[in-house]
This record gives sequence, C-alpha cells and structure tokens, in this order.
Amino acid sequence: MSFIARTRRCMMTPPCPPFSYSKARFVSELFVKKLSFYTTEDDLKNMFSPFGVVRDARLIVDPNTRRHKGFGFVTFETEIEAQKAVKALDARIVKGRMIFVEFAKARSVEGDHSGK
Repeated sequence: MSFIARTRRCMMTPPCPPFSYSKARFVSELFVKKLSFYTTEDDLKNMFSPFGVVRDARLIVDPNTRRHKGFGFVTFETEIEAQKAVKALDARIVKGRMIFVEFAKARSVEGDHSGK
C-alpha cells in the first residue's frame, strides 16, 4: 500500500485512542505519591475504600530491587468517589509520611525522554 493510499485510509477512519483504556478510567484514576515503603497494595486499597468502590490499587515496583518506588495508582468506579478521596487524603500523613493524591494524567504515546 502506497503512502498516499495509507494517508487517505487514515483520514477516512476515526483516529484510534493511543491506549486501550477508556476515558472513564483516567477520570477516576488517582496518582498517589510519597508513600511509605512499608505500604502494601492492601493498605492502599483499604486507605481509599471508605470513599467508594476501589476497582484497582497498585504500587509501582522497581524491577531490580523488587520494592515499590513510593508511588502508585488507585482506580475508583466513579469520578465523584475519586474526587472525595482526593479532598480527604491529599497532603495527609499516612504511616509517618505526607502523601499527595491527584488525578492521574494519561501518558503520551511517544513518551517524554527529554530528561526534564
């Protein structure tokens, strides 16, 4: 298929999202940083469950040390539940550390390798 044919085909079809995640996932997904290294995924889920149904709670693990990096993600069923959690838990002290909670941002397709 020639370049022109591919270009025409792409222009005629709606663009595909860069990720298979639905938009709702990002609207209800929270980024949690500055977690204690003693925090487990169960702790994370239990910390956020009073604010709504937690679909997913995960810590990001360093592949070399197999320890989590001090941040993670929590996904709620709805945006309203996520908003309640942000209001209640942002800048709170948990396990001796002040944690910060914000809405997760979608990563770019190319990734930002600028080193900034």
